Amino acid sequence: MAETLTLWSFPGGVELDPHKAESTGSPIRIADIPRRLYLPLAQHAGEPASPVVAVGDRVLRGQPIAQSGAYIGSNIHASSSGTVVALDECYVPHLSGMTAPCLVIETDGKDEPWDGYEPITNYRTLNSAALRSRIRDAGIVGLGGAVFPTAVKMNVAVGLEALVLNGAECEPWIACDEMMMRERAAEIIAGVQVMLHVMEVFRCIIAVEDSKPEAYDALAAAIQRVDDPRIELVAVPTRYPEGGERQLIQVLSGREVPYDGIPADIGFVCQNVQTAAAVARAVIYGEPAISRIVTVTGDGVAEPGNLEVRYGTPMREVIDQCGGYTEGATRLIMGGAMMGVPLATDDGPVVKATNCLLVAGEAVFQPRAPEMPCIRCGDCATVCPATLLPQQLYWHAKSDSFDRAESLNLFDCIECGC
Repeated sequence: MAETLTLWSFPGGVELDPHKAESTGSPIRIADIPRRLYLPLAQHAGEPASPVVAVGDRVLRGQPIAQSGAYIGSNIHASSSGTVVALDECYVPHLSGMTAPCLVIETDGKDEPWDGYEPITNYRTLNSAALRSRIRDAGIVGLGGAVFPTAVKMNVAVGLEALVLNGAECEPWIACDEMMMRERAAEIIAGVQVMLHVMEVFRCIIAVEDSKPEAYDALAAAIQRVDDPRIELVAVPTRYPEGGERQLIQVLSGREVPYDGIPADIGFVCQNVQTAAAVARAVIYGEPAISRIVTVTGDGVAEPGNLEVRYGTPMREVIDQCGGYTEGATRLIMGGAMMGVPLATDDGPVVKATNCLLVAGEAVFQPRAPEMPCIRCGDCATVCPATLLPQQLYWHAKSDSFDRAESLNLFDCIECGC
């Protein structure tokens, strides 16, 4: 567990005010179960799931209600017990502002569990395929934001150098991963051990920003308790957007992921800390994905904090449990201040990609300034972590020369906002 790893750096990036303390002063709270759950059939990368229940059916907490037959897809489970009252088009938290098919469950207050997934306490006796099947059935996706199906990401060729567990959480305002590491480190480490077994890899590097000492100490204690020499804990410098998997792998290894490749091409798989905990719950305890930790923060909400929220809970109800809006609230963003998705309404539900509800207020978030002409100063290229030439991309995009923009690696842009 000793820090013997040589750290490197990635190009560009910026130092930002973290704004984490606003929501980390109190423990994680369990959010109330809402009267109705609105569960979109597409909460993941890949094909939407198809309903396996009908209107009028009673369902139990954790019961599959929609399943995906596609390789890149994920199942959806009931977040609490109740009755399916509709399959309807509902507003979903997406940049398009469009509606999407959702199963609507009227909860009954009993929160009665479904027992279809048996705990696998002896998972080391099972092969990789069997455990990936459990992880897929349980609806586990990447909880760092990309929501890529975890079972697919773990289905890699033998010969990986290391699993990288991403605890960097570099985006300002978001603190759900930090609070998970502080309070539920044992779950995270249990999930790491499961993933190491599934992928047949013998090294895990857990990366935590050096601005999160409480999270680092909690993980260090959890690693010490299991006494697993495969797991290393490393404090990395705090710099945005270090939480991007390509940037983090470059910091840890000094190697770049090919522009047209994935981390596995150079021997790494990167997973989020909340994803690791979800894997542990799915395999060891038989609990499917029905909730996640969500940061509710910003100067537009009265009582910022971190809550464990059931998927399908209307966002307005989560904000109400944090004291509601302040008088100065102006905007609602799902995600952080740099890469978050602005939402037109709080009608949408919390989904697997909802790591933060950021309520912008007048005191901290100034109105967007008018767009000014590019003077080609080059500052954008200096901070670009993907080593692009944003001023050239801007020039070609404005003149509809999209082929030229593509020739300058437009699709390498990670939309970090630097």
